[in-house]
Amino acid sequence: MRPSRILIALTTFVGPLLVSAAPALAEANGGEGWFGETTDKSVTIVMFATIAFFPLVALLFSLIQSWLDKRHHAREDAERARATNPDWHGGW
Repeated sequence: MRPSRILIALTTFVGPLLVSAAPALAEANGGEGWFGETTDKSVTIVMFATIAFFPLVALLFSLIQSWLDKRHHAREDAERARATNPDWHGGW
């Protein structure tokens, strides 16, 4: 993809998001977000959840990669077995 296409895509999709951010920040809600009042306890719970999230994601992706590698090696072993089997050589 050309750099100009990437720039056009970023401008098209990110530009409206940045334009819509200002009114969202200017709302008169006393600084409260969707979750409500921010307390030390709520921040601590969210940060502990964040700390737990990343190792779980790494574990999940490692398990998926291991599963895909097993399939890949099984496919290679089957192909190697077919290559050495005389039933698969020749035609009629």
